[in-house]
Amino acid sequence: MKKLTLVALSAIFLTACVSKKKYLALEQEKGEIKSELTKTRVEKEELEKKFAIIEARVQNYNLKINNLTEEVGELTEENKTKFDAVGNKAVISEQSKIGMRKTLSKVDPEVMKYVTTLEDSMNLALSLNLKKFVDESEIDESDDISINIDETVVMISISDKMLFNTASYRINNKANKVLKKVADVIKSEPSLNVMIEGHTDSRTINTDKIQDNWDLSVLRATSVVRALQKDYGVPPEQLIAAGRSSYQPLTDNDSKENRARNRRTRIVILPNIDKFFALMASSETLEANDM
Repeated sequence: MKKLTLVALSAIFLTACVSKKKYLALEQEKGEIKSELTKTRVEKEELEKKFAIIEARVQNYNLKINNLTEEVGELTEENKTKFDAVGNKAVISEQSKIGMRKTLSKVDPEVMKYVTTLEDSMNLALSLNLKKFVDESEIDESDDISINIDETVVMISISDKMLFNTASYRINNKANKVLKKVADVIKSEPSLNVMIEGHTDSRTINTDKIQDNWDLSVLRATSVVRALQKDYGVPPEQLIAAGRSSYQPLTDNDSKENRARNRRTRIVILPNIDKFFALMASSETLEANDM
């Protein structure tokens, strides 16, 4: 019986020792797990901070990309309206060049062989279109009216006897028919600017109302401008009045006939190049839609 008791006590003691060892081992493992968990939490927080920084950078880069995309779009539009110099006469934008190419695509290839520069192209395209406007105006050329097309400019020269009495800047009734036709040309094409130039012969003039030929030439130009605006409805923003006095004669002032030639009013039709080709493009689009 004594032996049995000893064996039992030994078993209980050994069991208690083993449990304590396991307990300590488990406690140690628990501590390690807690330590790992804390470390993982810290690493997670650090990763979240890094992720937030990266996300902010990505948003910043996306914003920059969007801004750059907008800038590229603006630059593309800007390039369309960017002007290139054409000789020493004018400037032309990319949009106008597109309109010009459309116009020239209809020109005889034999004619196009002689067009080698941007200036040549612009002059040909404008001349063709301006000639069309003048041809449709039904202004008849005569000894008193002449029409010339010089590259990008159309010039209609009208003798003073068709418009004014001698040494006067008041428009006479004979001018009505020709001024109406001129007004029709101007109003048919909103892209045109029109300069009215007064020219005199070399004989001097001095009256109560007219000091000299400068006065007379300017007063005649403004009289025509006013008539075109008030009597024939030409928009005033398309009109320019200028006086040239006697300093651009067609011929020498050495005879009655020659002086009569030099006394004239010149109507200079100047296209606003960009507006001109934009309107040409619009008109082509409308024609295509009608078809």
